[in-house]
Amino acid sequence: MRAEVSDQAPPADLRAPSVEPERTTLWMKELPYSLVLVLTIIGVAYTSFLRRPIVVYWEILAVVIGALCIGTRWPSSDDKDARWRLVWTQVLHWCAFLLVMNMLLLPSVQRILNANVTGLSIFTLLALGTFTAGIHVASWQVCILGLIMALSIPAIAWIESSALIVVLVLFVALGVGAAVRWHWRRRKSLLD
Repeated sequence: MRAEVSDQAPPADLRAPSVEPERTTLWMKELPYSLVLVLTIIGVAYTSFLRRPIVVYWEILAVVIGALCIGTRWPSSDDKDARWRLVWTQVLHWCAFLLVMNMLLLPSVQRILNANVTGLSIFTLLALGTFTAGIHVASWQVCILGLIMALSIPAIAWIESSALIVVLVLFVALGVGAAVRWHWRRRKSLLD
């Protein structure tokens, strides 16, 4: 037997759903990782500016990164045991980070280390903790976040050691930009 081919469109419930790319979904998925990166950079800048470590900030950020790791892996955890294992491994991982961080902040250690070294050391620990947590939860986004943090350590050290040069370059750039803008506006007003 031969099936008859119909020229009519299939009923609405049998049609394939239209696939529209959702750009906001990608941005919303990446927003937590970007937010953590921005919070980390703000913390390092604040520590570098005040020349003293901000312990509570780093502790809160470690908890936030731990929650981010749990939230990243939670939807793909199939059963209750996998979710429980995810939570307790992340809790232990970040408790170890907090323990080592607080050991760096002990008064006996602070007599040896200055604020810049302490801030960069804590930031290095945070980068390492983030990267290894990303490996544990099998999240490339968390691993990339840890790598970006780690790669920014030399940049932060350079900025701290050459702050005068950075400020001078910024002032020159602002001055040149203002002069170009003033010249452009003046020329535009003469042409009108």
